Formats: sequence, C-alpha cells, structure tokens
Amino acid sequence: MSTANFIAIAGNMGVGKTTLTNLLHDRFGWETFFEPQATNPYLEDFYQNMERWAYHSQIFFLTQRFKDHLTIQQRQEICIQDRTIYEDAEIFATNLFLRGMMPERDYESYKSLYEAMACSLQKPTIVVYLRASTWTLISRIRKRGRSYERDVDTEYLAQLNICYERWIKRISDSWNLLVVDTDDFDMYSDEDWLEGIVKEIDRRITP
Repeated sequence: MSTANFIAIAGNMGVGKTTLTNLLHDRFGWETFFEPQATNPYLEDFYQNMERWAYHSQIFFLTQRFKDHLTIQQRQEICIQDRTIYEDAEIFATNLFLRGMMPERDYESYKSLYEAMACSLQKPTIVVYLRASTWTLISRIRKRGRSYERDVDTEYLAQLNICYERWIKRISDSWNLLVVDTDDFDMYSDEDWLEGIVKEIDRRITP
C-alpha cells in the first residue's frame, strides 16, 4: 500500500460525479477510475426488473470497484475514483434490501463479502460528497438521456438520497469529508463555483 492521495467523488445518480472527475483530471492530470456502468451486463435488466437482477448487478459492481480500489492503493500518483465500493454497499445494496428488492438471504451474503473486502482497504484521503435534491437529480438524468436510466423512479432516487445522508453522517467525524451542495449550480457552466471546489480539493491533498 502506498498512495496517500486517493480522492473519492461520491454522490447519487446524476449529481455530477463524472463531470467533476473529468475536470480534476483535465486540470491536474490525476489518474481516474470511473463507474463500470457500460460493462455491467446486468444493468439494463436491473432497471427493468430490480428485484430479479439486484443481487447480480450489485455483485458485479462490488467486484469491479474492489479491483479498482486495490489498484489505487498501489499507485504512487494521485488517483480519483468516481463512486466508491463503500457507496455500493452502504447505499445501493442497502437501499435495495430495505425496499424489498433484494432478498434477505442475498443481502446477507453480499454484506458478508463486502465486509471481508473492506478489511483490506485503505480509506480515501478525501471524500467529496456531491449533494442534490431528488428533483434536481431527475432533471439532470433526463438531460443526459442514458437509455437504461429512463425508467428510474423518483422514490428510488429519494431513498438513495436518504441512505447517502445517513452514510455521510456516520463517516463525518472520522473521514476527511467535503460536502458540496449542487442544487443551485450548473456542473457544466458555473466556472467560478467549480474553480472553488477544485482549489479546495487540491488544498486538502497537497502537503
């Protein structure tokens, strides 16, 4: 394990994680690790039938995110991860279980695997949590027009937001955390606001 500069960009669907990740990469040349959405063979099926495909989809994400996290730990250079393994387990899998979309047997199996994986992981140097209301997320998701997100419902996003807030509250005292409220800003065009975020992240990880 070597890197002490691991930036995690956390937040709900459509909040602007990838936009910020790309901005940081373009500005500083930091190595990026993105969500493996495009390669998840279960994702489109999951959005059509969450209960049937929840476990399969979450195991795929968990495995890929674990591999990326281990890779990041071996890097000497600064790395940015667009969503973390912690969010997969603490927010997405937990939300599916609480909503009755992942059977308890599957959830307990998933959680046991996640806890075993987490024991070998270093926490990120900083977690940048991008926060937005449910209606802001819906608007942004519709604008980007990903076909497999077309049927995502408002309640699902709202429950994810609740899970995110609970997780952020739990880690706020022991993790280096930067919370960014994005409702009143455009992640693509509010340059002064984005510049302030970029400078604060750089300040927190630069010795």
